[in-house]
Amino acid sequence: MKRAFLAALVAAAALSLSALPSPSDPLWRGWDAGLREASTTRRPVLVDVYTDWCGWCKRMDRDVYARSDVRDYLSRRFVAVRLNAEASDAASYEGKDYTARSLASRFRVSGYPTTIFLDAKGGHLANVPGYIPADRFLLLLRYVGDGHLDRGVSFDDFVKSADRAPR
Repeated sequence: MKRAFLAALVAAAALSLSALPSPSDPLWRGWDAGLREASTTRRPVLVDVYTDWCGWCKRMDRDVYARSDVRDYLSRRFVAVRLNAEASDAASYEGKDYTARSLASRFRVSGYPTTIFLDAKGGHLANVPGYIPADRFLLLLRYVGDGHLDRGVSFDDFVKSADRAPR
């Protein structure tokens, strides 16, 4: 009986872990490759700044990035980049060499997760710190991805207009 329970517990844990985006997930790019792709495709960049120990980062993976509507919008409108804020991986930005750790510091990331938005040329648009629930995250993606930020629309005005839009 104990073995059956233990086997079921291990299987359930494996299933829940398999739902998380893995580092080899095709949605995600490394820093340098992602910025090159953004320049070529003229799409903005979403940078997910995380750490391996961060519980809220894992929750973003499980509850937000794993959702098909979020993944679909990201893959169509953005180049998605992952940046481990504690890694020593090499990264280049604005003609300078960094590690992933020093790059996160360069963007003044002080908590995890942090979502950074860059334009297609790599110019910094915004940092959004903390966990963001999936429905709110989709609004944020649409705000940047559909060009509302570029047009000078405030996020609050965008949300108000989205709330009034027919569903």
